[in-house]
Amino acid sequence: MKHKGCLHPETLMMGYGYDPFLSEGAVKPPVFLTSTFAFRNAEAGKHFFELAYGMKEKEPGEVPGLIYSRLNNPDLEILENRLAVWENAETSLVFSSGMAAISSTILAHVSPGEEVVATTPVYGGTHYFLSKIMPRWGMRCHWIPAGSTFVDELEQRLQQPDHGVRMVYIETPANPSNQMTDLKRCLDLCRRHGTEERPIRLVVDNTFMGPVFQQPLKLGADITVYSATKFIGGHSDLVAGAVLGPQELLAPISEMRTIFGNMASPFTGWLLMRSLETVGIRMRQQQANARAIVEMLKEQDCVEKVYYPGELDDEQDRIWRNQCSGTGSLISFDIRGGEAEAFRVLDSVKHCKLAVSLGGTETLIQHPATMTHSDMSPEDMQHAAISGSMIRLSVGIEHVDDIIEDLRQALHTVR
Repeated sequence: MKHKGCLHPETLMMGYGYDPFLSEGAVKPPVFLTSTFAFRNAEAGKHFFELAYGMKEKEPGEVPGLIYSRLNNPDLEILENRLAVWENAETSLVFSSGMAAISSTILAHVSPGEEVVATTPVYGGTHYFLSKIMPRWGMRCHWIPAGSTFVDELEQRLQQPDHGVRMVYIETPANPSNQMTDLKRCLDLCRRHGTEERPIRLVVDNTFMGPVFQQPLKLGADITVYSATKFIGGHSDLVAGAVLGPQELLAPISEMRTIFGNMASPFTGWLLMRSLETVGIRMRQQQANARAIVEMLKEQDCVEKVYYPGELDDEQDRIWRNQCSGTGSLISFDIRGGEAEAFRVLDSVKHCKLAVSLGGTETLIQHPATMTHSDMSPEDMQHAAISGSMIRLSVGIEHVDDIIEDLRQALHTVR
């Protein structure tokens, strides 16, 4: 899909999908704070509803009319057009949270009796949904450790008779271990073992690297999901989610969103449009800071291991180079000792914020085992290589020397 003469995404974020002269010449889209929209006549209202509920197909190039903000809203439509640009997606959908996007996507494409194969570790909310909520509706999840061996174990699962796999759900890099999983090899297995009647969909959580440093749809993935709260929002002032992909696969997800009513608000959409204008600048600065911090961490005697793309083994490096254009700004590292030593570091930072989430302009630091991934059983944590000594760092855009000095003085407390 071509977007306006193949301009770069960073350029298109300034105006794509919006005509100022439809809004009194306003350079930026206004916030359309309305629940309902007026029809020019009854026939127009009838036609809009026929399109909205699938009773008629759109004409080529036709844009469905506005009805009600649970169905469509100008701010969300402009935002969805711009989000789609980053991965050359046919369309996108914006949700009230990342978990709304993830759960709606899974429920739209997996039925009772079917199975999701998922990487572990994943975001804590995703793990809870797949392991504790989904089984209530007769759906199963089979966990395989993220990383270099995932594809081999996936193939073994798909070779089992009556495996029932309908979706392969991958978070890459994995949260919080930064393990990379080979998307192209996963796609090949999904295509070989799926059928036209029962396709196996490859869904990728692209929150950590996307949309700037990784575009799974360009690699062949069926659907990408995002916690737009993170890098896309980027200012720790909103909660939102997004799904990108072809119209055919997003249509049932859109139906879920319409009936569940879990779309983002117009104001959240407006804030996300603001954020998309700087997402490339922010993510590249965060990455530059993270690389300097990784070098500092490698020099510290109290740091046992650093988990960061390009700093793992040769196979992980190969996967990363094949599907990413950058290393991102999420760093995990193990402190020598255990939970007590990790807590000492966390309690000693002065500038970094002790808080969960990631991707904001400020540097955040937290303890996965007792915070974001605390709902996992000890066995699941061991399976996912999450220990009490692990700390996760989301690097912000502050001056890197200040972040390094803050971390260095905190690390000195465990020497």
